[in-house]
Amino acid sequence: MFSPENSLAIGPVRCAWRPYRHGTPAESLVRPWLASALDAPVDTLPLRRDVHGRPRLDAPRDRFDVSWSHSGERLLVAVGQDIALGVDLEQLRPRPRALALAERFFTAAEAAMLSALPAAAQEATFVQLWCAKEAVLKAHGRGIAFGLDRIEFAERDGAWTLVACDAELGEPADWTLHAFMPMPGYLASLAWRPL
Repeated sequence: MFSPENSLAIGPVRCAWRPYRHGTPAESLVRPWLASALDAPVDTLPLRRDVHGRPRLDAPRDRFDVSWSHSGERLLVAVGQDIALGVDLEQLRPRPRALALAERFFTAAEAAMLSALPAAAQEATFVQLWCAKEAVLKAHGRGIAFGLDRIEFAERDGAWTLVACDAELGEPADWTLHAFMPMPGYLASLAWRPL
């Protein structure tokens, strides 16, 4: 399952990653780890999906939030208490349409920033932004369907900081973002805000 070598605690969040095979229901891999992390029997873990498809825990574990993401051959799962939590995992691979996607789905300022970068840096920066945006939108509960352009990031001191967002997401300062490489070839972002 998930071993200490493939897990991490960051602030109020515990996360772990493991191999994933395309087509495998992610929940079947998440449920045993989550039951162990919450000290709950796996067969009675109160995990369900809300009307938007977001995973939710019911009482008596409803103070915990869970999120997971899979990309390529890896799965990342995270849990935290008394926070809204989102996670995104992206395999690092060529994305030749990165700039076109940014111009279509990101804010004008983000797209302009990407287009001003040297071509060699555009794809990696696009993935960093995409990962950050998706983590926040998963925490919000609507995912990218809510609109990637309804949140805006800027680089501050070498990290991405949420600088503007739709009122439904609260204030940008409410959010904490942590980007990391859980394993070679993958980028992950965790996003959370207090409840």
